[in-house]
Amino acid sequence: MQSIYAMLQNGSDNLDKEEKFLFQSIDNIRDLYLIMISALMELRNAEEDYLEKIQKKHIATPEERNPNKKFVNNIVLKQLYESNALSIALEDRKVYNWKNNDDYILLLLEAVKESELYKNYMATRTSTFNEDRDFVAALFDEVIAPNEKLYEYLEDYKLTWVDDIPLVNTAISKQLKSLTPPQEGREFLLIPRLYKDLDDKDYARDLFRKTVLNNNELAKEFIDKTPNWDAERIAELDSIILKMAICEFLKFPSIPAKVTINEYLEIAKEYSTPKSSIFINGILDNLIKEYQESKKMMKTGRGLM
Repeated sequence: MQSIYAMLQNGSDNLDKEEKFLFQSIDNIRDLYLIMISALMELRNAEEDYLEKIQKKHIATPEERNPNKKFVNNIVLKQLYESNALSIALEDRKVYNWKNNDDYILLLLEAVKESELYKNYMATRTSTFNEDRDFVAALFDEVIAPNEKLYEYLEDYKLTWVDDIPLVNTAISKQLKSLTPPQEGREFLLIPRLYKDLDDKDYARDLFRKTVLNNNELAKEFIDKTPNWDAERIAELDSIILKMAICEFLKFPSIPAKVTINEYLEIAKEYSTPKSSIFINGILDNLIKEYQESKKMMKTGRGLM
């Protein structure tokens, strides 16, 4: 939707260029995931460096000579640090954000140490895997993900991430909570795939291309269904949402009509005007009835459900 909106706003007709940007934006979601998950690892590393420095002080207190290393010895954090999959992914995508901006890690570490969650965790020196996992998951949910400085950094670094942050944070939160104790020969952390399969990626390309290439024809499908609204009065975003939904109705036979309506109503609620979802729902409901009567919309396979 955003790619189509940007293309129409720019008056661009370079489909290949705009499609390339679309897939770059999707690929960047993986980079955002890697940045957020590696922040946990870098927090541990920063604290370990700090503890090593205070132990080497000329006049160190007994506590500084024998600090509580429960945080740096946290099983989950250590496994992230030692994860081959994570190291390879970070190198492959050239994600070096925290090496170039370690001041943000220090700010995050300060926020971590000030939290009641951290203080309660550090009240003892030993723990179990479950306690370590639950602590890291809660730390991510309550301290790291909501951190305003981190959010501002991510927003400034890549504007397209504004809408991806909740998606990525939710995925990481679920992943952390489902971690199981490390086992020899099994990768502790599996990097999630961007696409379920090749069909998933093809769907993104096809929806983008078919909506853009059939822009005028798709618009004609709903303009005469809005007698009280001329084309100029329909919000451009609403128009794009309608075109994409109609494109799915007519050109994606395996996608159930109800699924299409539900998805685009959610998008309208998130991005368009307060009344847009009602307006869009009314038009799409009427179009479905018309298409079913005329057999213009033919759904197959799971689309029949």
